[in-house]
Amino acid sequence: MIQITDTIAIDESDIREEFVRASGPGGQNVNKVATAVQLRFDVYSAALPADVRERLRRLAGKRVTEDGILIIDARRFRTQDQNRQDARNRLVAFIRKAAEKPTPRHKTKPSRAAHQRRLESKQRRSKIKKIRRFDARSEE
Repeated sequence: MIQITDTIAIDESDIREEFVRASGPGGQNVNKVATAVQLRFDVYSAALPADVRERLRRLAGKRVTEDGILIIDARRFRTQDQNRQDARNRLVAFIRKAAEKPTPRHKTKPSRAAHQRRLESKQRRSKIKKIRRFDARSEE
């Protein structure tokens, strides 16, 4: 079990890891050794609370397939172990971020005085423009 928070833990059997060849610089090592990790995590079958599951799906964006599989590519390091640990750390970070409940937004309303000030400033601006329009016609 991988402990995410005090109340959330995921089973390691929910995680599938596939090792692939990394692209980019690295010489012969890149062409021979499959060091990059592609971590797959099924968001819908995992034992996560429904609200966390939904926030995780939204947070991950394009990393989640239509089937609900979260795919994390880790190819930052030269060794399989480091990339594997990096992928797991990123998965844990995603789930921790999804576990945070967003603070509810409270509707606010401008005060009557603020509303009045806004209208007065609009009227002042309107008068200035009207005067300019009149001045422009008289100069022609």
